[in-house]
Amino acid sequence: MKLWKKKAALDQWVEKFTTGQDRVLDLKLATYDILGSIAHSKMLAKVGLLEEDEQVKLQAALIRLYHKAKEGDLLIEDGIEDIHSQVEYLLTEELGDIGKKIHSGRSRNDQVLVDLRLFFRSEIKEVVEETKDLFDLLQQLSVKFKDQLMPGYTHMQLAMVSSFGLWFGAYAESLVDDLKLMEAVYRIINQNPLGSAAGYGNSFPLDRTMTTQLLGFDDLNYNVVHAQMGRGKTELQFSFALASIAQTLGKFSMDIVLYLNQNFDFIKFPDEITTGSSIMPHKKNPDLFELVRARCNQLQSVPAQISSTMVNLPMGYHRDFQLLKEIIFPAIEHLKDCLGILQYALEKIEIKPGLLKADKYKFLFSVEEVNKEVLKGLPFRDAYHKLSSSIESGTFDPERTINHTHEGSIGNLSTDKIKGKMDRVIQDFGFEKIDEVLEALLEI
Repeated sequence: MKLWKKKAALDQWVEKFTTGQDRVLDLKLATYDILGSIAHSKMLAKVGLLEEDEQVKLQAALIRLYHKAKEGDLLIEDGIEDIHSQVEYLLTEELGDIGKKIHSGRSRNDQVLVDLRLFFRSEIKEVVEETKDLFDLLQQLSVKFKDQLMPGYTHMQLAMVSSFGLWFGAYAESLVDDLKLMEAVYRIINQNPLGSAAGYGNSFPLDRTMTTQLLGFDDLNYNVVHAQMGRGKTELQFSFALASIAQTLGKFSMDIVLYLNQNFDFIKFPDEITTGSSIMPHKKNPDLFELVRARCNQLQSVPAQISSTMVNLPMGYHRDFQLLKEIIFPAIEHLKDCLGILQYALEKIEIKPGLLKADKYKFLFSVEEVNKEVLKGLPFRDAYHKLSSSIESGTFDPERTINHTHEGSIGNLSTDKIKGKMDRVIQDFGFEKIDEVLEALLEI
C-alpha cells in the first residue's frame, strides 16, 4: 500500500532503491505518527470533516495501535511503504471508510514533519536526562577529589597547579553549556508544522492552533512554506547540539586516555574496564575511552553530513530529505551509548594521591612564588624575572602550597553555583508539561 498509489505499478527495483531504510527507521516514528493522527482526528471532528462517532472510533483504534507500537508489536508489512501507510491501512482494515478519512487535510510531508518533531522532542528528553546523570556524577567526583592536586598544562607543557576537583568540575560545567544549546534547539523543534500539508496549506478550514495544543507544542510554524523548509534544517540544528555534547565527551575521553598512560599515571580503573594485548602481558588498554573518543569525533561530523545532503536544494520538499534519517537516527543512539558507558566507567575511577610530590612537578608552583613576591610589594615584572633567574640557576625550591579562594578556583570550586545553572536549564525544558499533554491525548 502506498498513500500516493496510482494505476501504474512502480518498478520493483526503483521501489527498493527509493524506499531505502525507511521501513526499518520508520518504526522509531510509529508511536509519534499515531499521536499526531489522534490530534489530527480530533481537529477534523471539530471542523466538521469527521462525525463525532467516527472520531471516537478512530481514536479508540489509534490508541490500541499506539500501545501495540509501544510494545514493539506494530510492524510494517510487506508491500506497505512506510509507517504512515501502515497505520492508515490498519485503520481502514478495521473501520472501513472511516479509516480512509484520516488523511483529510494533511500530506505525508507535514505528517512526517510532525512525526519527526515529536520523535526529536522525546529523544532530546532522553539525551538531557542522561547528560544530567553524567553531570551529577562529575559533580560528585569534583567534590570527592577537590583536595587532590594534579598538573595543569598549556601547549602540553607543565603550566600551573590544577586539581581533580577542577578537572571533573570543568567537564560538568561544560555539559551545562551543551544543554543550553540543546534547549535552544528544543525551542525550535517544539513548534507545530501539522496542517502545512505539502508545504502550501490547503482549502480545508483546519484549526492548527488546536493540534498545537493537543500535541503540547509551544507554538506553530505559522507560514506553511516555512514549516516545510524546517525539514533538514531541524535535523541540522539538532545535530549541532548533539555534536556539542560529543565534543565535551570526546575531549574528556582523550584526557582519560592520556592520564592512564604510564608516563602520566594520574588515574586507574579496575582490570575489568580495560583490555589486554595478545602478546604483551602487562598491557591495560583504555579501549572503551578510545572508542568513545572516536565515536564523538564522528558525531562532530554529523552536521557536515546533513548540510552536504541538502546544500543545493531549493524551497519545497525533496526526496533527498529521506536520507537524513539514516544520519541523525544512529547519531542520537551513539551519543546516548557514549553518555551511558562513560557514566558506568567513571563510577569506578581511582585517583593516584600525592602526584605533585615528584620533583619533576616543582615548576608548577612558579606562578605561586611570583605571586608571593608581588604580595610582599615587589612589582609583578620584577618578581617574574627574579623567579626566572632562580629557575635558570637551578636554585628554585618552592613551597608546595596553594591558596586560591576566588570563585571557580581550586579552593572555591563553586559546585553549588554550577548545579544551580544546570537546574535552571533542566527546568526551562518543561518536559513535565509535555508528558501531561500526551497522557491526556491518549485518554478515551
